[in-house]
Amino acid sequence: MIQAAAFIEPLRTLGYTQYAGVPCSYLKPFINRVIDDPNLHYIGAASEGEAVGINAGAYLGGRKTVTLCQNSGLGNMVNPLTSLNDPFRIPTLLIVTWRGEPGRPDEPQHFLMGQITPSLLETLRIPWMPFPSDEARVADTIARAEASMRDRLLPFALVMSEGSVAAHELRSRPPAPCARTEAASHFQLEPRQRMIRTQALEAILESLAGNEAVIATTGKTGRELFAIADRPNHLYVVGSMGAASAIGFGLAHALPRLPVVVIDGDGAALMKLGALATIGCYQPPNLLHIILDNESHDSTGGQSTASPVVRFADVAAATGYRRAASANDPQEMRTLILDFRRLPGPSLLHIKIRPGSPKHLGRPTVQPHEVKDRFMRFLGTAPGVSPEEGVRPAGFL
Repeated sequence: MIQAAAFIEPLRTLGYTQYAGVPCSYLKPFINRVIDDPNLHYIGAASEGEAVGINAGAYLGGRKTVTLCQNSGLGNMVNPLTSLNDPFRIPTLLIVTWRGEPGRPDEPQHFLMGQITPSLLETLRIPWMPFPSDEARVADTIARAEASMRDRLLPFALVMSEGSVAAHELRSRPPAPCARTEAASHFQLEPRQRMIRTQALEAILESLAGNEAVIATTGKTGRELFAIADRPNHLYVVGSMGAASAIGFGLAHALPRLPVVVIDGDGAALMKLGALATIGCYQPPNLLHIILDNESHDSTGGQSTASPVVRFADVAAATGYRRAASANDPQEMRTLILDFRRLPGPSLLHIKIRPGSPKHLGRPTVQPHEVKDRFMRFLGTAPGVSPEEGVRPAGFL
């Protein structure tokens, strides 16, 4: 058994300051120690997959990250680990608890996952080691994990057995919740009069200053944005459906003076709706979240989503976004974007559009890891690039 600080402090010297995850009783002392340190950042995510997205955004913002979960949460991580971290080449140190470890009695829901945890990591092509329960093994474990992530630019996992870390009682108290927001609805046009997504994207770009980090969700949103204007400040999330808002939040939290705009879709937003609560809880003032809602999975044939019964602006208002509004008129949309850009957020704009996209729509011709590299050069967070060589971040105020 080790003290949490015996592992956290060596990580700190290597630059690891960002932690995100979902708690497990095995992780309690580790997470509590991080929360109690004012110079470290712990983000409690609504799901393990969301935590992967948050830390991916933090990595883009120049932070080295640790992602924490119970092994049952590996199931929630499979999609972003394989379709976000792998193609974009984004490392994170995974600390995964080993509930249901063979030879240790546990609850029945952990039995199968306990048996397959090592093989699941190996199937995901994530190298792993046991989390050290002896201080003499800490330095070598961290060195091997660090070397793997540096060389491969991919995650590395440490699997934590019960009783590896000594108790640490939480002393910090969460901040008081912010005041409730009232959502403003500006739906003026009939469905047949609404913009299609390409028109909405063009109007969004016209309303932005050009120095924002723009993160576009997977599917036709990113493809159409690439076709309209491929720019270094654009990140096309080609996989990990639903993770765009988490990535945007992670980036906004890491670079609080950088304006961040997430362009989401209704299906994607519904897939990770818990991310709205995380964003509302942590209150990134530099985040503008736009949901383009055509009430369908337009990229996969037009199947209906549940969005006709969801008032996204009301959801955002209820979860703590400072500003939330709905619109479907192009000029109203432009006005709201300009207003939200100059005021502190987080802000959410729900835009109703109609299905449809250009014929023969292509796909980004730049590989995901190349998009990531130039995006980080734009931000000034790429290895070997000084902040002066990237964008000069401009705040919302």
